[in-house]
Amino acid sequence: MHLLLRTLLLLITSRRRSRLSIWDSSSLPLRALPTDIDIAMHVNNGMYLSLMDLGRFDLMVRSGAWDLFRRKGWTPVVQAEQIAFRASITLWQGYSLETRIIGLDDKCIWLEQRFVVDGQVCARGYVASRLVGPDGPVSNEEIIAAVRDGLSEDVPADLVLPEWLHEWRVDVALPGSRRPAPHLW
Repeated sequence: MHLLLRTLLLLITSRRRSRLSIWDSSSLPLRALPTDIDIAMHVNNGMYLSLMDLGRFDLMVRSGAWDLFRRKGWTPVVQAEQIAFRASITLWQGYSLETRIIGLDDKCIWLEQRFVVDGQVCARGYVASRLVGPDGPVSNEEIIAAVRDGLSEDVPADLVLPEWLHEWRVDVALPGSRRPAPHLW
């Protein structure tokens, strides 16, 4: 809820920015706001994950994928994500959020997202994302076909997901929502 207004504003303003391919990198200029920081006066570690949503929306809107997915009733969801930090972003500091698709595995579309200040990476996250439709998860094959037909774009031949990321997603995955996941401790 804390990023709802920023997300709605982004959905409007991203349409006015230059068009991208879904396979391009999105660069979203941002500024650390008072709602982003914690008591240490830098962006809160959890806020980085929320801000990463903005980068993914910017890429989807500017590429036309957002409209395509909405027409089909598909909604993006995060299946797994991880982040590493290198340097703090402080109150009112400007930065860019760089977002790009880096690969696909059997279930997810993977994105890399970087928080960059003065050409230096402050934090880097990886996100395994899926689309969910009225009948449940949408297969990557169906997504790729929709992108090919609706946006006239094929998956780049050099798009190869690093094996360690795929293994990490499998290692940390919870059972599917239709299987039990008892809390035992």
